[in-house]
Order: sequence, then C-alpha cells, then structure tokens
Amino acid sequence: MKIRIVVPIISDVFNEEVKKEVAQFKAPDTVIDVVNIPKGPASIESHYDEIVASVPIAEMVVQAEKDGCHGVFVDCFGDPAVDASRELVGIPVVGAFQPAALTAMMIARKWSVVTVLKNVVPMIGDLARRMGIESSLASVRDVDTPVLELHDKGVLESKLLGQIEKAVVEDGAEAVVLGCTGMLGLAQSLARKMASKGIPVPVIDPTASAIGYLELLVRGGLSQSRIAYMAPPHKERRF
Repeated sequence: MKIRIVVPIISDVFNEEVKKEVAQFKAPDTVIDVVNIPKGPASIESHYDEIVASVPIAEMVVQAEKDGCHGVFVDCFGDPAVDASRELVGIPVVGAFQPAALTAMMIARKWSVVTVLKNVVPMIGDLARRMGIESSLASVRDVDTPVLELHDKGVLESKLLGQIEKAVVEDGAEAVVLGCTGMLGLAQSLARKMASKGIPVPVIDPTASAIGYLELLVRGGLSQSRIAYMAPPHKERRF
C-alpha cells in the first residue's frame, strides 16, 4: 500500500517528525511519502489560511493518484480541502479531524479537543457540527501556542497536561484529542502522565487515527461515495 501525506504548508519543517510519527503506526507493508504544497500559507490557523491552501492541496491529491498512490492523508486537523479533493479522485482522502473524532466517539461518550490557538476553537466547533457530533464534544481548549512554535516539546507538554486535566475535571471529558497534527510524539506520554496523576484519560493522536482509517479504507477496497462526492462539472476556472 502506498500512502501520500500532504502537509498543507509551504515549509518542510515538520516533515521528518511526521515520517517518524507515522512509522510508529503504519502497517509494515505500507509505504509512506511526505510532500508539501508549493504555494500557500506557512501554517493553517484560520479559515483564510484554509482557503489559500485549498487549491494547492487539491492539486497535490490529484498528483498523488496519478503517481499510483492508494490513498492520501491531508495532514491538518482542520481537514482543509478534503471534501474538494474527494470530488477529484477515486482514491480515499482523509484529513485529521474526522478520523480522530470517530476514534474518540468509539472509546468515550464525551471527549474534548486541545488545540493551538483561540481562533482555531470555533473552527473545530464548526467541524463537529458538520459531522453532527457536537453533542458528544465536551469542550475545545487551547494552549495559546502557534503551530510554528510547537517544537519546544517540554513547554508544549506542560501546557497540554494543564488543559487536558481541565478538560476532564471541569468539562467532563472522558477522552482527549490533540487538536493539531503538529503536536507530534506526545499522545502516549501525555496519557501516561495523566494516569500517574490519577486521571486515566485516553489521549488520541490525530495522525495515528488518520493513518489507521486510511489503511482500513484501502484494505477494504473502499473510497468516498460518488453519490456524496460527485465530480465537479466541466467549465472554465481561472486561478
């Protein structure tokens, strides 16, 4: 199985970490490659960023199918251009939010998301409403840290632990989803440290969920419904 990961930013700053993260979760016979979009934002932290990134993402997904890939992971928690990309290709396309949310709903009745910045919080609420799962979302919290400043793992882990504890104790969460795919390599450590504090809450890595669901679709011979995701009508389009 060949899976392409499209990191929807113009920098490759996260690429090596993404490869390392995915290597922990992918099946032994799954081959992964990681690419970036050639134009667009340095990070995605707003609806405007999503719009700027969307056409390049879709173009990279189309290229992945041409290159013989069996599936594509758009490596962003906001699922940018995922619906549009599904209209353009026959191979399955997933983002990070939907697989992570479905994972949380399988193992908990109420769950929270801890994301990067406050302006991302309403975006995640919108995603939950679109899926019709807002009643199971206990809260969306943030660590007040931009995506491009997530590299200091010690500081990030400390901030995440504080917000995860509040999500459980104050908001009633029974599981927590890390709300940014840049929060790499932390989920299992966070879960262990919360358990050591007497709070045995599962912490869901959105990258792990995305790769798992994508492999499931490919192995099952499944892809997005052509009834739900019809090919766009032919017409002139200028960019």
